[in-house]
Amino acid sequence: MTNLPEKFESFNEARRAGFIKAKEIKESGKKMVGVFCTYTPVEIPMAAGAVTVGVCGVSEEAIPDAEKVLPRNLCPLIKSSYGHAITDTCPYFYFSDMLIGETTCDGKKKMYEELAKIKPTHVMHLPNMQRGEYTYKLWKEEIKVLKEETEKALGVTISDQDIRDAIKDKNEERRLLKEYYELAKLNPSPLSGMELHQVLYQSGFKFDRADLKDELRNIIDSVKQKYQEGNCQNNIDKPRILITGSPIGGISEKIITTIEDSGASIVAYELCGAIRNNDSLVDEENEDVYDALTEKYLSIGCSCMMHNDNRMEMLDRLADEYKVDGVIDVALQACHTFNVESFRVKQLMNNKNIAYMAIETDYSKSDTEQLRTRFEAFIEMIEDGVCVK
Repeated sequence: MTNLPEKFESFNEARRAGFIKAKEIKESGKKMVGVFCTYTPVEIPMAAGAVTVGVCGVSEEAIPDAEKVLPRNLCPLIKSSYGHAITDTCPYFYFSDMLIGETTCDGKKKMYEELAKIKPTHVMHLPNMQRGEYTYKLWKEEIKVLKEETEKALGVTISDQDIRDAIKDKNEERRLLKEYYELAKLNPSPLSGMELHQVLYQSGFKFDRADLKDELRNIIDSVKQKYQEGNCQNNIDKPRILITGSPIGGISEKIITTIEDSGASIVAYELCGAIRNNDSLVDEENEDVYDALTEKYLSIGCSCMMHNDNRMEMLDRLADEYKVDGVIDVALQACHTFNVESFRVKQLMNNKNIAYMAIETDYSKSDTEQLRTRFEAFIEMIEDGVCVK
């Protein structure tokens, strides 16, 4: 019998449900692998027959416990993730058989050192650049090492055919998610910003692969049908907003709801769990599965990369495809790479005459009204035809 943590009874309903789901998975004989980042080639643990799940913290409640070990002026996502891990309040961390991290930032690297003391943790050494022969060889070798370490940790053997099957499975999910978020290209968008975000985010916690794909297909068809029938909650005159920057899982209510309450329509998220991860597929025709995975994952445009042209090219394209009126660039406190890169995003949007604003925030709600005031002013200037630079 798989045990639940001692504090289980005190958890809120959503977390209790998460623990029960994870417990059922473990009792079915499946392994669970916790991941932190878009760069994780999830096809490897999937090929091992494991369930993969995100273990990034999205609430501030565990941060005080984390700050007993980690500094206060650290990224809230890192503190939240570590805090939930050490307090047994993240069901997916609690039941994970192993964790996979990448060297995307210094704060996470040091957190992985602490996590490794309580849970088997494999850290992939991510290159600093996306292009170049050495970069390619390094990341391909890291994926091979991940395969070997996953086999050891989970007690399985992974064949190339297992990886090919996982690539096909994950690509099917990516195609559906892409079809879903591209519905927001319609004008007006048939989706609210929260509907768009929640489906993308919650898909990572649907563990039955067939059910996940069926649910995505059904919701896409349902939204299309309602739209064709003229049932749309958004107004064609609402300014169309793209959100980019740091992961917003821990601040989704504060950001999304406040922006849309201020009179805008969020139509795109250039974020880790959204377009950034699902825009391109793994090449299913490549005879070398490691080459296929290397090419796919190195193409992700994250600010942790030097000379991050891929992200700028994507933002340029998305601004046109989604007919964006304004871009809001979100940086979490102490997320230095996104904060530095905001200047380049601003230049890009200024050159396209698209309104731009940058914010820095954390997981607390203390700045909600301040942000509301800024969002309202930003949206009002867009409506008045002022290009905010």
